[in-house]
Amino acid sequence: MKKLINSPESVVADALRGMAAAHPGLRVEAEKGIVTRAGAAAGEPAGKVALLSGGGSGHEPLHAGFVGRGMLAAAVAGPVFTSPVPDNIAAATCAVDAGAGVLHIVKNYTGDILNFTMAAEDCEDEGVKVEQVVVDDDVAVARTEHGPGRRGTGATLFVEKIAGALAEEGAPLAEVAAVARKVNANARSYGVALTSCTTPAKGSPNFTLGEDEIELGIGIHGEPGRERRKIMTAAETAEAMLDAILDDLPEAAGAPVILLVNGLGGTPPVELYIMRAEVERVLGERGITVARSLVGNYVTSLDMAGCTLTLCRADEELLRLWDAPVDTPSLRWGC
Repeated sequence: MKKLINSPESVVADALRGMAAAHPGLRVEAEKGIVTRAGAAAGEPAGKVALLSGGGSGHEPLHAGFVGRGMLAAAVAGPVFTSPVPDNIAAATCAVDAGAGVLHIVKNYTGDILNFTMAAEDCEDEGVKVEQVVVDDDVAVARTEHGPGRRGTGATLFVEKIAGALAEEGAPLAEVAAVARKVNANARSYGVALTSCTTPAKGSPNFTLGEDEIELGIGIHGEPGRERRKIMTAAETAEAMLDAILDDLPEAAGAPVILLVNGLGGTPPVELYIMRAEVERVLGERGITVARSLVGNYVTSLDMAGCTLTLCRADEELLRLWDAPVDTPSLRWGC
């Protein structure tokens, strides 16, 4: 294992200390994994809904990279691929509450759901109103009545951006939560891996792929996918990924979409832009217009090579909120 780390045990705290040095406008409690906006941590402005998200580390810039104007008031980082503990989530929630309540944006993993729920209960005992929105956009996992259900992946970014814009306008907690759920209901994602990732603690790949193999339907915690194939061209890969997404989002035809072509940490931009071109071609052939798009590493899986695609059906409200100003370490426009 070759990584620029000091020790597997100190990875998260060391990274957060670096984030504090790079972005002095943030308040960082490295040992607790808490990152907040300076103003939000002081309860400003009074009467505005605060957004908080978090989860296991290893997905950077998600979530701490999206703390700032127009998105999150706070993010809480756990150990690599492990949920933060309830006490730290609760401390961050109470710190950013400005009297209008806090929206927890939670990816659909068992540990995250349990720990965020316990934290919310503790905060409500202290008089802080908390709403929870669960993101479950990964179509590689079937919807079932049993088990944890679909994983939360790239749509988390869409939820944080759009709900964050509405909160910035001063909307009440119920409305901010409603638009977050609207985004999640209209978003679908699918991932492909060319290699596994290597966690600092394990020191070896989570799974093994042959030199001529790819894994379709992977998760962002290094989970193997649902199908292994011989390596395909970018065009064939885009078609396979979009087939899976659009089979689950049939109403997308004829509607504008917001698109995320997301690198998983080990794929160079040149390959992501090739995928962006192929996605444009496939969607155009199916009568779907890309109204807005992002290309880059936004929801990663350490050093995994591959990408995820996320589509969100967008109406005028969602596009307006997407276009609203945002100023965070990893997403910025209109400022």
